[in-house]
Amino acid sequence: MGKRLTIMALVVAVLGSAFTVIYTKFLHRKHFVALQSLYQERDSLQIEWQKLRLEHSAWLMQGRVEKVARQQLDFIYPSPKEIVIIKQ
Repeated sequence: MGKRLTIMALVVAVLGSAFTVIYTKFLHRKHFVALQSLYQERDSLQIEWQKLRLEHSAWLMQGRVEKVARQQLDFIYPSPKEIVIIKQ
């Protein structure tokens, strides 16, 4: 009777251990897939950030500001006679 109980306990322990290994493998794969998804999202956000930085620098370029001022606001360069230098 004691020998049977020991064998049953060992069988239950082995099965429990096997199911634990299977479950931890499942969790590992699940978390690995989530991690890969986050890596892809990070990479796409970094690319978008670089594009936005380039666009920002393009908007700040002097030539761009001057072009917009001329085209949309009808700004012109003043003639040398129209320029007034103010000294304090």
